[in-house]
Amino acid sequence: MSARITALRLEAFEQLPKHARRCVFWEVDPGVLGSDDHLADPEFEKEAWLSMVMLEWGSCGQIATAVPDERSQAEPPVLGYVLYAPPRAVPRAHRFPTGPVSADAVLLTSMGTERGQASDDLPANMISRVIDELVRRGVRALEAFGRTSEATELHPATAEPDVRPVLEGLNDCSVEHCIIDADFLIDMGFVVVAPHRYFPRLRLELEQRLGWKAEVEAALERLLENAQLQQPVGAAPTAANTLRAFRNR
Repeated sequence: MSARITALRLEAFEQLPKHARRCVFWEVDPGVLGSDDHLADPEFEKEAWLSMVMLEWGSCGQIATAVPDERSQAEPPVLGYVLYAPPRAVPRAHRFPTGPVSADAVLLTSMGTERGQASDDLPANMISRVIDELVRRGVRALEAFGRTSEATELHPATAEPDVRPVLEGLNDCSVEHCIIDADFLIDMGFVVVAPHRYFPRLRLELEQRLGWKAEVEAALERLLENAQLQQPVGAAPTAANTLRAFRNR
């Protein structure tokens, strides 16, 4: 099914899949809850977190929806989502043995797709959209805590002390559902910067993409200057439109 990927807005919160609305694995530190490992209203906590990050930092997610059918009045179904934020806004981040996240990076936290509806390349397309958005905003790097195949065998009671804080879940959250697969991240170009048997930290440099964009902008500006010198008065500003469109990517 074809998908359209757009920045997540708070008004679209109710469109997210149930698990995405209720999962607060990254957004709430279980250490502050004491002996109670369940929240009375996890959806409220998740929406409040999204609202806070969007207000203080800007868009922190991408949402993939099916391309609307012009013949139908129904809301197009959500096919997938991906969330990211500054590490200071992610309480769970300090619980990983491979932390902290680099000061110049944004943290990729969670991602999900609807099985049976989303195409196989949707996860990669969503990550590409995240990269484009962060490059546009001048972010230097994107980092993530990945999970290896061995992480699925962990149990809090028998896990090593440095891993136990990661395994403390909330409601229906778990390592399998809430941490992105490390192999997928590597396939997307991430590099392991903090190795770990279960939870490596990976990084994708965005500076090269920033440099490429700056070079293209400079070339377009030169093209615009030359075009303005050669254009008859009243001619359509094609080069200006091209530069404006590129900067808005």
